[in-house]
Amino acid sequence: MEITREKVLDALGSIMEPDLKKDIVSANLVEDIQITDGAIKLKVFVSNPALHARKRMSEALAFNLKKVFGSELIVESEVKGLPSEAKAAQRKILPEVKYIIAISSGKGGVGKSTVTANLAGGLAKAGYRVGVVDADIYGPSMPTMFDVINERPTMIDVDGVPKINPVISYGIKILSIGFFTEQDNAVVWRGPMASKALTQMFTDAHWGKLDYLLVDLPPGTGDIHLSLVQTVPLDGAVIVSTPQEVALADARKGVNMFKLDSINVPVIGMIENMAWFTPAELPDNKYYIFGRDGAKNLALGMNVPFLGHIPLVQSVREAGDIGRPAVFQENTPTAKAFDDLVRTFVEQVEKSNDKK
Repeated sequence: MEITREKVLDALGSIMEPDLKKDIVSANLVEDIQITDGAIKLKVFVSNPALHARKRMSEALAFNLKKVFGSELIVESEVKGLPSEAKAAQRKILPEVKYIIAISSGKGGVGKSTVTANLAGGLAKAGYRVGVVDADIYGPSMPTMFDVINERPTMIDVDGVPKINPVISYGIKILSIGFFTEQDNAVVWRGPMASKALTQMFTDAHWGKLDYLLVDLPPGTGDIHLSLVQTVPLDGAVIVSTPQEVALADARKGVNMFKLDSINVPVIGMIENMAWFTPAELPDNKYYIFGRDGAKNLALGMNVPFLGHIPLVQSVREAGDIGRPAVFQENTPTAKAFDDLVRTFVEQVEKSNDKK
C-alpha cells in the first residue's frame, strides 16, 4: 500500500489522547510527519509528560501504523510533553490558569507554608492574579495566615454546574481543607480520601482566570504528591529548605522526586528559609544559627536554580499569626526579601516554561 500523509493521519485518527479525550489528529498533536521507503518518522505531543504516558503513546503509534501499512513498517516516533502555551490551550483542568506551581519541602517545620503565603502575597502585590490551594491536608495553615479562619467558601453556578467559589483575602483566591473541618479537630483520613479531597479543590472549584495557582503541599513524599501530578498538569515545583544538614537531606529527596520519569515536573528552584537570624534591636546583624548557604550550595550542586534567602525574623512569624503576610509590610527588610524572591521566581517560571 502506498504511504501518504493523508493515510497516515487517517490511521492516527483512532488514537485518543487520554487526558484531553480527543484523538491526536483533531487535537493538533501530530507534527513533522516524514515518509520514506518503508518508514514513517513523526513527532507527537501528549498532555502528560510522564515516561509511562509517553511510552504508551509510542506503542499506540507503532501499533496503529503497522496495522494499516504492514508489520514490516519502521516507525520512529518522538513523543514530548506539550509546550506551555499549547498546554494552557489544551488543558482540561483549570484551562484559564497560566501557571500551576507546587511548593514543596522534604520535611516539616522549614516554613514552606509561610513562604507560600508570602510568595502569593508578593505576586498579588506585583499585580498578578493569584490563587492558593492548601493541599497540606493534615495540617492546613492558609486560613490562619490569611485571617480567614471563620470564612467558608460559597457555591456558584458556572454554566449550569455548581462549583466551589474560593475565599478571597488580599485579592488572593484561597481554598483549604481547613475551610471544611473544625479548627481544633484532627483530620484523620486514609490516603485515598485525602487524595479525593485534594482533587476536588481543583476539579470542583471555580478559579477563573489566574496567572499563578500555588499549591502548598504536605511535607515529604507520598500519596498526595502522586495524586497531584496525576490530576493536575503542574508547570513546576519549588523546594523550600532551611540551611541545616538534616533539612537538606530531605530537600535533596524532594528534588529527586520531581525529577522521576513517572512524575517529571520541572524544579523551578530552591528557597533557603531561616537563612539567618536578625534580632529587632540589631537589624544589621546576621546570625547563621542553622548554618550558612546550605540550600544555596545544594541547589548549585544539583543544577537547580537558587531563588533566594529568607531571614528568620520575629515579624514574619507574627505576621503569619495575625493573618497578614509579612510581604505586605511597608519598607522592611523582610518585605524586600520576599519582593526580590517574587521577581526571581517569576523569571525562573517563565524561563523554565520557555524550554518546554
